[in-house]
Amino acid sequence: MAPRAEHAAVDVPVSRALASGSSEPSAHNLAAAASAAAAVPQAREAGPAAAGSAEDAASFEPGEDVQLDAAKLHCYQVALELHTLCSTLVAMLNRIVRDQLERASLSVVLNIAEAGGRRSRRDKARYYTMARGSATEVAALLDVLAARRLASPAAIKTGRRLAIRVVQMLSKIDRKLLA
Repeated sequence: MAPRAEHAAVDVPVSRALASGSSEPSAHNLAAAASAAAAVPQAREAGPAAAGSAEDAASFEPGEDVQLDAAKLHCYQVALELHTLCSTLVAMLNRIVRDQLERASLSVVLNIAEAGGRRSRRDKARYYTMARGSATEVAALLDVLAARRLASPAAIKTGRRLAIRVVQMLSKIDRKLLA
């Protein structure tokens, strides 16, 4: 395990990037933090049984078909499709509705991914439940878009079908986890 002093060199630039006064760090500050983090020397000992060592990471090719647990789920793929649709659905003039729709649809994807990274059944179920709630919120936002005629009926129908499918899949996963 690396000494804490190495991590401090990474933490300082990141905290400086976040201390700019706003909740969103600037791209310049984040770039500086990333370059400072990259400059920190890796002092890990790579033994023969060291899984996840620096050598393993260096040998990874971007074209390899390596996936995290969540990416293997059909539910995750449908949630990504839903988010892609939602991010293009509302015009720039309706900023509040668009932002809420994008946040809710992104929350579905991210909570499914978070659940995939958890090991206990209880933790997984918690994040899948949050993803299901966000998918229900997306469906309600699509109803708002339909009522206000802010998007095409065909796009809304497609979005609702995807949202309902995500809710169904997450409900089934949840039942299996809690059985």
